[in-house]
Amino acid sequence: MAETDLLARPVRAETALYEVAERALPGAGLGGYALPEDVRFVVAEARGGRLISADRREYVDFVGGAGANILGANHPAVVAAVQAQAAKALHVFGTLNTAAIAYAEMLLDVIPCAEKLIFTTTGSEATAYAMRMARAFTGRDKILKFEGAYHGNHDYAAFSQFPTGPANYPLASADTGGVPRLLQDTMLVAPYNDLEVVEQVVRAHGHEIAAILVEPVQRVIFPAPGFLEGLRRIADQHGLLLIFDEVVTGFRLALGGAQEYFGIKPDLASYGKIVGGGGPLGCVAGRADVIGLTHPGKKGQPDYAYINGTLHGNPIAAAAGHATLEVLSEPGFHERLNARAERFYEELQAVLDRHRLPAIVAGRASFWQILFAAEPPRNQLDVLASDQARSKALDLELLRRGIYVLPNVRRFISAVHTDEDLALALDALDDACRAIS
Repeated sequence: MAETDLLARPVRAETALYEVAERALPGAGLGGYALPEDVRFVVAEARGGRLISADRREYVDFVGGAGANILGANHPAVVAAVQAQAAKALHVFGTLNTAAIAYAEMLLDVIPCAEKLIFTTTGSEATAYAMRMARAFTGRDKILKFEGAYHGNHDYAAFSQFPTGPANYPLASADTGGVPRLLQDTMLVAPYNDLEVVEQVVRAHGHEIAAILVEPVQRVIFPAPGFLEGLRRIADQHGLLLIFDEVVTGFRLALGGAQEYFGIKPDLASYGKIVGGGGPLGCVAGRADVIGLTHPGKKGQPDYAYINGTLHGNPIAAAAGHATLEVLSEPGFHERLNARAERFYEELQAVLDRHRLPAIVAGRASFWQILFAAEPPRNQLDVLASDQARSKALDLELLRRGIYVLPNVRRFISAVHTDEDLALALDALDDACRAIS
């Protein structure tokens, strides 16, 4: 069948699509999320900041590809770059390609800590490689992470990501079956924004800890004044590496990510999602002496840190990412995005207040979430203490009114959300508040 015939074929109705999905995919989902049947939908296409379902319903998209779609789902500059590269090469392996080299040069200029970098396929892979490099560099096995922080889907990350109550710090708890119990001893946990506990853990275990791994912004929890600075100081004092997981903050908080926004430089930083402009690409950037442990010529040496992936430096994703960063590099881009987002949050809060709901719009810059709480959370336990059942009920009402959010999950403003998109969200929130009052 010709390509034009394929494109002309109508999309099957959602009921038929779900029949296939339920037969083929566990929970009729593509990972850890599956919406309830009365609000679920199948995306057929996207336009700017909106998604269009197979049944032609439109949704204002605040999920944004888990934050990657800062320019929306199909920005013209990114689409043009992908089309141009597709005509040259979709995929190569085992040698360099021009798109990856050009993009690596740009990333070195943009990422503050980047002396060298490696490409990866995903953000999960990037955090796994960063942890491996830290262990190889220090000769130590343990990693200190923070309760409630999400660092991907690999075994070493699958600890204390979704806590249901306070931990026995620094004991880590596996969030999933299938993780070897032996790995639990390699992961240590502390509460976010609590330097006192971090100090205690490092004093007791510092000789075993390779790195402190942190999301500079954990979901919608921003660091307290001095917290990231304190982590940098503790790492330096005890000979640890500081790793920023910038999979979400990278290029979104600022062009230089959280490193630029907060003025703190880590030893390593892991990236995903937006690095490939939404395509299959991530990276780890940082100190040359640490990244250098992945040099292919070091194979067989005790400190060699193996990295390899069929899609590392994929030319299509590199072209998409390069085009994305060119747009993000335009003067004033992030200032305009963040200022617009803050105005939107004020309007959202005004709606909640008008309905006398005990809820806040938590977050900052282009990160936001509605929590039934009195104050912005300082750590994951504060989030757990909020009325999550009521937040979920509100989010489901938003979904029913054409606003795409994942219940009880952080959401984002994109540069392509129009005034009409934001007005629709405010109207939907007004109705949703009325529905749950």
